[in-house]
Amino acid sequence: MVNTFKDLEEGAIQALQDLGSPPIYPVGPLVQMDHLSTAADGLDCLRWLDDQPRGSVLFVSFGSGGTLSSNQITELALGLEMSEQRFLWVVRSPDDEIANASFFSIQTKKDPVDFLPQGFIERTKGQGLVVPNWAPQAQILSHGSTGGFMTHCGWNSILETVVNGVPVIAWPLYAEQKMNSAMLTEGLKVALRPQVSEKGLVGRVEIATLVKHLMEGEEGKRLRTRMRDLKDAASKVLSDEGSSTKAIAQVASKWSS
Repeated sequence: MVNTFKDLEEGAIQALQDLGSPPIYPVGPLVQMDHLSTAADGLDCLRWLDDQPRGSVLFVSFGSGGTLSSNQITELALGLEMSEQRFLWVVRSPDDEIANASFFSIQTKKDPVDFLPQGFIERTKGQGLVVPNWAPQAQILSHGSTGGFMTHCGWNSILETVVNGVPVIAWPLYAEQKMNSAMLTEGLKVALRPQVSEKGLVGRVEIATLVKHLMEGEEGKRLRTRMRDLKDAASKVLSDEGSSTKAIAQVASKWSS
C-alpha cells in the first residue's frame, strides 16, 4: 500500500502495477488533518492567520528536519522582506554543514530568531510572523488565509499541500526531495523552483521575485488553478467510489479471505 494516488504519480504507479509482483495499491492521499494544537506558538500563529486576508499568506517551512545555512537564512529573510508579501515563517537555527541537522542532537540551543538579520523582526512586523522551531503545519495549510507554501518537498508536506490546494515554491534540501520537487515543477506544474547561485545560495532577489510571482502574478494564478484541480482529484479518490477507497477495500478483502 502506497500513500499516493493516480493523478499525483500516474506514470510511477502504472509502471509498478505493470510489473505485477508485488501488487501495488495506491491508497492516498492520507494525511492527519484533524488534530488540534495546544502549544502557545501554534495557537498564536493560527490567530494571526485569522486576521489576514484570504489567500494572502506564504507559509515557509522546511519540515521537521530541514535546516539552512546562516547565509541562506539571511538571504531568505531579506528576500521575504523585499517581496512585500505576507508570510508565516517557521525558523530553525542554522547549520552550515548538514541540511537535515534538526533530526540530530547537534544543533545549537540558541533561539533561532537570534540568527535573523538585525532589525528584520521590527521591519516586517506588519508583514509577517516568525515562529521558532515548530508550527501546526496541517492546520496552517488548511487555513483560508494561506495562499502559498515554500517547502522542502518532503512527502508528507506534498500530500498536505495537495489536499488543501496550496501552490508551492519547491526548495528541496536532502534525500528524495529533489525528485519530489521535479515532479511538482516539471510534471504536475503546480510549483516554482528557485535558482541556486554559483555560491550555492538562493539570493534575496530571486526569492523576492518568486514569492511575488506565486502570490500575485499570472504564473501564480495558473499554478493555483492546477493545484485546485489536483485537490479535487485527491478528494475524488477518497470518496466512497474513489480509486483509493476501492484499493483499501481490495486489500481488506484479500486479508479477510
